[in-house]
Formats: sequence, C-alpha cells, structure tokens
Amino acid sequence: MNDLDVILSEGESHTVEFKESPDKSLASEVCAFANASGGRIFIGINDKGEITGTDTSNSARSRIQDTINKIEPRLYVKIEIIHNIMVIVVPEGKHKPYSCARGFYLRSGPNSQKLERDNIIEFFQSEGCVRYDEIIRDDLPITERFNEAAYKRYIKLAKISDVLDKQSILKALNCAGMADGGLYFTNVGALFFRANDEDVVFRHAGIVCALYKGADKAYILDAKELNGDIVSNIDDAMVFLKKHLRMGYKIEELRRENHLELPEDALREAIVNAVCHRDYFEKGARVMVEIFDDRVDIISPGGVCKGITRANFGTVSITRNSFLASMLYRIGYIEQMGTGVMRMKNAAKEAKVPEPEFEFSGFFKVTFNRIAEKPIDRQAVAERSPSGRQAVAKRSSIGRKRG
Repeated sequence: MNDLDVILSEGESHTVEFKESPDKSLASEVCAFANASGGRIFIGINDKGEITGTDTSNSARSRIQDTINKIEPRLYVKIEIIHNIMVIVVPEGKHKPYSCARGFYLRSGPNSQKLERDNIIEFFQSEGCVRYDEIIRDDLPITERFNEAAYKRYIKLAKISDVLDKQSILKALNCAGMADGGLYFTNVGALFFRANDEDVVFRHAGIVCALYKGADKAYILDAKELNGDIVSNIDDAMVFLKKHLRMGYKIEELRRENHLELPEDALREAIVNAVCHRDYFEKGARVMVEIFDDRVDIISPGGVCKGITRANFGTVSITRNSFLASMLYRIGYIEQMGTGVMRMKNAAKEAKVPEPEFEFSGFFKVTFNRIAEKPIDRQAVAERSPSGRQAVAKRSSIGRKRG
C-alpha cells in the first residue's frame, strides 16, 4: 500500500483535506492549515475519498498560486502532482495569524473553522502576537496612584542611578509609553509601580495564600489576599509560608542553622515563576499558594507557554511576559532564564526532601510534598542532656552493684 492509499483509507484529518476542485473555499483551507500545524490539500479527491482527478496543467497551477498569493501575510506553499491529483503542501505559518478575503480560519480536527471576534483575540494572545505586559494603558496615566515607595525600592534593588528623571527611567524599563500626548503606564509598569490595593483593574494579578487543615480544602485555618505591587506580593507570600511551615535546624561547624522543612530557595523560585509566567489575560483566576498537611501547592493560571512540551519541559525557555521577566531579572528575583525548574529540583535534592512535582494543563502547578513530622522520642532527648546522662550512668552503676 502506497502513501496515497493510506491517506485515502484514513480520510480527512487535522492535516489532510480532500477537495474535488479548487473552489472558493481553497484560500480559507490554506489559511486554516497555516494557522494550525500545517497540512496537505488533495485536489481531485471527493469527500468520500474517491479519486475524481483534476486539471494539473501549468495554467491550473498558476490560478491556484494566484489565489494563495492573496493570503496575508504572504505564505509560501509547495504544489505537487500525483498522477491526476494536485497536492498543496501548506507549512505551519511562521507569521501567524494568516487571513484571506473571507476572514481568519483555523484547522480543528478534520474541519476548518472560521474565527469570530473573541476567537481571534484569543488566538492572537495564544500565539504571542499580543503580550499583556507590553500594552500601553491609556486609561492609567502615571500620575494616577503612583506608588512612590515601590518605585524607590525597585530602583535601589536594581541599582539604577537616579541621575535620569523618573519618566525617562520608566520608559527605559518599558513601564510607561506615550499615548495621545501623555505618558501612561504599560501593564507591567502598573503591576510594579501603581498602588493596586482594592483595585478592580488588577485584582486578578494578586496572590491568594491559604492554610488548610488536612489534605483538602474543607477547613481553612488562615488565608491572606496579597494585592500590592508584584515585588511585595512575592515577598509577602514567602512570609506566609515561613509563618506556617515547620522550622527545623541543623548543626554546621558548631553553629546552629535554622531552616524550613521545605527549601526556601525552591519555594521562592516557584512563586516567582508563577507570577512571572502566568496568563494575565485570564482575569478569572489568581496565583494560589496553598499549604496542606501533606504538601504545598503553588498554582498559576494559563499552563505553560506554547512550544513547551512534556519532552522539553525544564530545558527550553519560552517567556510569556518578557518585559515582566526582564524587570524581575534586574533585581535578582530571576537568576538566569530557563533555569527555574532545575533550580527547584537541585534545591530539593540538597535539602534531602522529595523533588517538586509539576503539572500543567489549563493551569501550571508545582507541588512540594511535606515529610511527615516524626514523634518526639522524649527518652532519647532526656538521655542526650547532661542530667539525663548522669541518670543513665547512675542506673547502670546500681545494676552492676546488684549484680
């Protein structure tokens, strides 16, 4: 059985389309494949998978090429001839989204779907054509609710000279831009330097911390909503974890060192990752930091960025919010792009606790499993004390005398 026989037997699919003739829908089918993962259009085969044949002359090919040339942006395809069948090989587009005179189309299973307004917006966002942190907010002038304390703190952490005026620094950081003759926050600028407390505009950008009794969410023992600037939210989330996780200690070179039951570096990395890479277009969910008896979950909306798979997870770096990531990098909250997952694993290994578990679908979740607290051996503790050792020695002496 040759390749064509296999295709005919399997029928139309996400990457295969049959057309009896090059009709008016051809351009939309090409767009749909280019906006998805590419595919092939077989002209001269009907919907039943029967070969009917088509005109394969140079003039016919030229007409098809003219139709495809009207797609925007320009798309280059390959046209092959198999006997009396014409095959248009459409690559996955490098400059999505593509449109034709009939609109925007996307391949979904064996069908090509026309995208409506909301679908188009969602598609632009998923393809990274529109990035949340880059958008200039012409409804948020920098003079409105500017958080001077957060700005001064950031400038100090980033070691930025105050020789330049504030407006120049904000523009250089991509935190502000010109619109209608005025200077306005970008979304990333507002997240860092605008007072966001009780602000419905950015309420979704905060962090919710919760402590539960047991291994589910039935009983809440403590909860806190963090709606400040991004840097404060990260720091305050760590304060919440330190407040509720067990504190232990170890002796290093005759010095006692306190440490959390879970590695602080790994927890902080997970929170920074959640804040940095979450989908800020999703306004119905927030970053969650949840403590259970058996684990800590840190969850962010949006899953992983497009292009990251389970196979390359942890080795490939794709940033959903590049301006936001750059801001955190400047102050040392991110050390090196793409190393967060490995840093979390290494920190867990050094602390001799279970490696974090990662789950991603519509959300991205990092789970740190807690080690059950061992019961205190009071007799062993007593025997390690000076008075305890004396008591043990005395009992042993009495035993020897009786013997």
